[in-house]
Amino acid sequence: MCTAITYYTKDHYFGRNLDLEYSYKETVTITPRNYPFQFRKGNAIHHHYAMIGMAYVTNHYPLYYDAVNEKGLGMAGLNFPTNADYKEEQSGKDNIAPFEFIPWILSQCATLDEAKDLLHKINIVNINFSEQLPASPLHWIIADKENSVTVECVKDGLKIYDNPVGVLTNNPTFDMHMFNLNNYMHLSIEQPNNTFSKRLNLKPYSRGMGALGLPGDLSSLSRFVKATFTKMNSISGDSESESISQFFHILGSVAQQRGCVHMGNNQYEITIYSSCCNMDKGIYYYTTYENSQITAVYMNKENVDGKDLINYELVKGQQILIQNE
Repeated sequence: MCTAITYYTKDHYFGRNLDLEYSYKETVTITPRNYPFQFRKGNAIHHHYAMIGMAYVTNHYPLYYDAVNEKGLGMAGLNFPTNADYKEEQSGKDNIAPFEFIPWILSQCATLDEAKDLLHKINIVNINFSEQLPASPLHWIIADKENSVTVECVKDGLKIYDNPVGVLTNNPTFDMHMFNLNNYMHLSIEQPNNTFSKRLNLKPYSRGMGALGLPGDLSSLSRFVKATFTKMNSISGDSESESISQFFHILGSVAQQRGCVHMGNNQYEITIYSSCCNMDKGIYYYTTYENSQITAVYMNKENVDGKDLINYELVKGQQILIQNE
């Protein structure tokens, strides 16, 4: 399960939590402009926008979990079990496999409007990357510096939802997530007033009681509500340090701790990594479950005109500063 968010201060930020019980040895991966993207049912793209994100690289192909391109368009795929319904190949459509969707959009589109133009022609085809890597059931959030959308391929076809909150988790479908927010319209950052009964002298006994009823469990429906409430009421300074710090605090409000979600066979779902990409500057920040220090990779410090993928293994060991050493 996962949570993705957008966040805007002076700059624009995009990132996510990846929640799983195992890792594919993902790396921070930069795809330069001249890396040839091959597509199973379409023509290759040999020259495109550079991008940076988290990917599992196999057979020299980046299977992106999330990425942002050099123009500031970001995209992430999140688990969408039982609801994702990929189609058979259709003539007259851009037939794209799920694992190709992020490269297909980010390689060609500079803005969300350009992405929407491609989405109207796309057909997400039920094609596995390999026998060992079947197609994952996903839905996606796509965002630029102004707006975001959610894309879901379900039995009824491809659904494109405007995403005014800039948040995505997992099941149910996005329209149901947004409708569910109606159940929490009473939440407030202010202390509550007594509307229970005028005959009772009820008073707040703790700070934060305006948010009583805000979900705290780890289900995707609850994480959507909590991440949205936290993000929509979030305040930070405009500096890079303040912005990314606040971004990771928002993601931390819905992070998963080992032991709380048992997957069987002594496996537990955890937040394997959290990411935050500065969409304006192409800086990819991340933390891992064992390493809470923020690590950064700068796309523009690399040769973005090259042909070869650039990979950085995650720094997973805890980094502790000893002040009195």
